[in-house]
Amino acid sequence: MSTIEEIYSILGENPKISTDSREITSGCVFFALRGDNFNGNKYAEEALKKGAKYAVIDEKEFQSSEKMFLVDDVIEALQALAQFHRKKLGIPILGITGTNGKTTTKELIAKVLSQKFNVSFTQGNLNNHIGVPLTLLSMDSRTEFGVVEMGANHPGEIAKLCSIADPDYGIITNIGKAHLEGFGSFEGVKKTKAELYTYIKNKNGTVFINDENQILTELSEGIKKVSFGSKGCDLNGELIKSSPFAHVKATFAKGVLYLNTSLIGDFNYENIMAAACVGNYFGVDPLKIQQAITNYQPSNIRSQLIDKNGVKIIMDTYNANPTSMKASITSFLNSGNSPVNSFLILGDMLELGVSSNDEHTVILQLINNIPKENVFLVGKIFSEAAGNTGWNTFEDTEQLCSYLKENPIKNGYVLIKGSRGIRLEKTLDCF
Repeated sequence: MSTIEEIYSILGENPKISTDSREITSGCVFFALRGDNFNGNKYAEEALKKGAKYAVIDEKEFQSSEKMFLVDDVIEALQALAQFHRKKLGIPILGITGTNGKTTTKELIAKVLSQKFNVSFTQGNLNNHIGVPLTLLSMDSRTEFGVVEMGANHPGEIAKLCSIADPDYGIITNIGKAHLEGFGSFEGVKKTKAELYTYIKNKNGTVFINDENQILTELSEGIKKVSFGSKGCDLNGELIKSSPFAHVKATFAKGVLYLNTSLIGDFNYENIMAAACVGNYFGVDPLKIQQAITNYQPSNIRSQLIDKNGVKIIMDTYNANPTSMKASITSFLNSGNSPVNSFLILGDMLELGVSSNDEHTVILQLINNIPKENVFLVGKIFSEAAGNTGWNTFEDTEQLCSYLKENPIKNGYVLIKGSRGIRLEKTLDCF
């Protein structure tokens, strides 16, 4: 069996890592991960032929070359390597988790801190037991600050990710109803997210907190904290506009600055303030904080404003849960647009377990005053919850697209929101 030290020594010469034999870059190290429907060990030899310098495997029968390192478990080896590398780096790392907003907050914080530091941060949604190690192993001697996003859908997962990333600082964006199927209950969500606070507390680190979030205030008792909120905080702020974009007034030591953004929805106030608060704590010039936040452009189908043939579309289809769905709809309905020209395309919220039907029914109650002809519900769960009550329901996105091509929305404002698995971004071609 190969040791972590042996593999780490060859990573120093070949820092590029691949976990997909279809995407091999010359000189990389291929990690043969296994899943429910695939076995990377079978592709280790192919990876070497395609240009990988080495391969890490965990099934001896596939060890056909001296360039293959055999370990007990490839995923555990990847995590141990990341843990080892993190200690070698010796840099400050900020861990971010939360039910909603963690990716936007992560990107805003990275943009702000980049005004002063050489920052490495989680790319895309690489925030799980594989993504976090890959994020850490992408950092090198030039990295001065790490920002690591951590996601979870089962108890204990945040604690595990913390043991790998060893964060000195932490932020929980919020705690809401998501992945209830895996967590079992809202209390399960709360307990799991709080694992970040527990780790930071045991390390005598510091957390950044929205002082107006009662749940987070209670969970962070006894931990060193830096706060943001409307008054009496380390950084005070106020949402002054939310349509079409969120604009925030923040009060820094030297005076007030207006943080004008390209982020849609008043719920982004917390994400903006979190980034400003973190930057302020680490000594980033307030004017540079303002510049970084103002210049940030959302992507990855997260609250993007898209103008398509005269129709203004808010595309927010990266994911959805009861908390984010309510926030998006409420913000959309309060934006001042005429109800006659406001349309909702809502997709199923997945992974809610036994709470699924109830949570979809709550959303239907929330939108009950909107003209039913302006609402399009996509997915089996919404369809079952709606029953025969007059809502427009569609089995899937393809069925909705067929309908919209024959009955186009020609002007107005459209909010498109749903879980990633519903793939509502496909509807963009129907306008």
